[in-house]
Amino acid sequence: MDMDSVECLSLPDAAMDVDDVDGHPHHGHHGHLGLPLHPAHLPSSGAGRAFPKVNAGGGGAGPAGAGAAGAAGAAGAGVGPPATSVHELLECPVCTNSMFPPIHQCQNGHTLCSTCKARVHNRCPTCRQELGDIRCLALEKVAESLELPCKYCSLGCPEIFPYYSKIKHEAQCSFRPYNCPYAGSECAVAGDIPFLVAHLRDDHKVDMHNGCTFNHRYVKSNPREVENATWMLTVFHCFGQYFCLHFEAFQLGMAPVYMAFLRFMGDENEARNYTYSLEVGGNGRKMVWEGTPRSIRDSHRKVRDSHDGLIIQRNMALFFSGGDRKELKLRVTGRIWKEQTNPDGACIPNLCS
Repeated sequence: MDMDSVECLSLPDAAMDVDDVDGHPHHGHHGHLGLPLHPAHLPSSGAGRAFPKVNAGGGGAGPAGAGAAGAAGAAGAGVGPPATSVHELLECPVCTNSMFPPIHQCQNGHTLCSTCKARVHNRCPTCRQELGDIRCLALEKVAESLELPCKYCSLGCPEIFPYYSKIKHEAQCSFRPYNCPYAGSECAVAGDIPFLVAHLRDDHKVDMHNGCTFNHRYVKSNPREVENATWMLTVFHCFGQYFCLHFEAFQLGMAPVYMAFLRFMGDENEARNYTYSLEVGGNGRKMVWEGTPRSIRDSHRKVRDSHDGLIIQRNMALFFSGGDRKELKLRVTGRIWKEQTNPDGACIPNLCS
């Protein structure tokens, strides 16, 4: 894609012009995930906390293996070390996640989860005997009687659930780590908000600005060619929260379009407390978008594909640019505010200073 220019400034007055700075679409690479016996952990850095990409089953380090006899308190066939608790008996020895029915076992009583059974080529990872299709019904029955804390209890979740309800809660737990919201590459980093803010600034070199008004200019030398591209222009800090501004160029059906939208670095219920507006115009015309920022729980692609933002058709964008239409110049301004209730019960917008 041709070299583009994107301005990125946070100004007290969004109507002020700013100088152009060079920018490029962001590109990334995908990591390769192997088949480890234990989950890979990410290093922690910055003011916040980084977390591994964990599966919904959860779990820590488990025993080498235990069978139906182990559920009654004995080690299976004397091959692995004895389990010290029922919780450990329910941990898969391959992935260390909690096991849910169907729980499989070999002839010596060593168990593993159904997901890992398909990955070990029908051989017990503990004794190397053929697995077959034996269910460990005794261990499945024991699991029905258990109540366990959420695996995000160390992050603040106080909930306790029956064993078979735990996995459903953890998939939606509000204390679960956030995925990196960076657009333009598939970043595998996860963590809390302070950690991700530092990660975006230090690793992805995203611009950081304080304030709730902004003014950006997008410049493209050959607007007749629109290739899929994405930019994470900046992260804004206002009202004690963080917001990510994105700009996209892509094909909507057969029509080339440009799109700008805002995401909130927090959960959806918190995002509803804020409103933002985006405005683009020129030649005596303007388009205005107003809406609620989407949570970064929703991926940037999901927000884009739902068209939840300011969308500008290429012909309209060229009209806004003026001149001979050989160069695209889009100036996007915006602001973020929080609705507050006055003593009379009426909602009034609260702009940050």
